[in-house]
Amino acid sequence: MNEMVTGLILAGGASSRMGRNKALIELDGEPLAGRVAAALEPVSDERLIVANDPAPYRFLGLPVVPDIEPGYGPLMGLYSGLKAASGELALLVAVDMPFLSPDFLRYLLSLAPGYDVVIPEAQGRLHPLCAVYRRATCLPPIQAAIARGQRRLITFHPQVRVRRVPEEALRRAFPDLRALINVNTLEELDEARKLLFGENADDAG
Repeated sequence: MNEMVTGLILAGGASSRMGRNKALIELDGEPLAGRVAAALEPVSDERLIVANDPAPYRFLGLPVVPDIEPGYGPLMGLYSGLKAASGELALLVAVDMPFLSPDFLRYLLSLAPGYDVVIPEAQGRLHPLCAVYRRATCLPPIQAAIARGQRRLITFHPQVRVRRVPEEALRRAFPDLRALINVNTLEELDEARKLLFGENADDAG
């Protein structure tokens, strides 16, 4: 693929269910934000953090892009990130996905030719926070959706060419699908530690 790729790390959530900034919670000695940034590095030409407060992310040494209109939600985060992106393709990922891998992201990018959105479909739902977006064709319908007051991340999909990647196809390449796991609560953090460390999770921190 010759198209330039921008990695967008969406870090604007309030982390209300976690009780603290989940981006900075460590798993295996590394903050979640650092794990996500590392997964994006081999597959993107640039990486941007989408967040309204740059201070917590300075340790990553990456540019921080604020929401054009704060408080609107993740659709505004996607829009703001796409507006700032240099790449024609953007990999949007959530900051709380500890098992993202370059191979999984590379797989999604490989399905992008001819499409404006490549989105995994697993566990009975779409995963718009781990998906590929084509900048030029997605920006206008997203802008129109925001102008109508719509907030859902998939609200603009009828206006673009969407490639949904079904779970069976994903599992053929990545049987455990752990790349799509995100961590919103302390319980989910414990489950992630068990996946990483097995029965020694309590001792791993």
